[in-house]
Amino acid sequence: MADRHSKAQRSKNMKAVKSKDSKIELLLRKELWNRGHRYRKHYKKIPGKPDIVFVGKKVAVFCDSEFWHGKNWNERKKDFKSNKKFWHSKIERNIERDKEVNEILENLGWTVLRFWGNQIKQDLDRCVSLIEEKLRNNE
Repeated sequence: MADRHSKAQRSKNMKAVKSKDSKIELLLRKELWNRGHRYRKHYKKIPGKPDIVFVGKKVAVFCDSEFWHGKNWNERKKDFKSNKKFWHSKIERNIERDKEVNEILENLGWTVLRFWGNQIKQDLDRCVSLIEEKLRNNE
C-alpha cells in the first residue's frame, strides 16, 4: 500500500518531529521546576542523553513517545501498511536501544525512569511524584 502523503509532505512531517523539547518533555520539566527541582536537560555526559537528569542524585528521566519507542509494539506493528520493513526495523531498534541504555545506566549506578507521553499528559502529578520518590531514595 502506498503512502497517503506525497514524498515532500512526508519529509516535511518527519522533519517536524522533535527529539528535544517535545510537548511531553516540556510539561514534565515545567512541573518539576515549579516544585523547586533543578535538573540538567539532555545530559550528554552519560549514555542515552536523558531528557531530564538529576546529576547529584543519579536519576535519569526519559520522556518516550508511544510511536517512536514502540508502546504495545506486538499489537501496534500490525498497523503499518506501507514501508513495513523500514518502520519495523526502526522502532524495534529504538526499543532495543532503550533497553541497552537502561542497563548501562543502571550498571553505572543510575536510577532510570521512563514515562510514556500519555502517562505524562494524563497523570502528570503521579509522574512527578515517582521522580520525587526516587530523588528522596537517592539521598
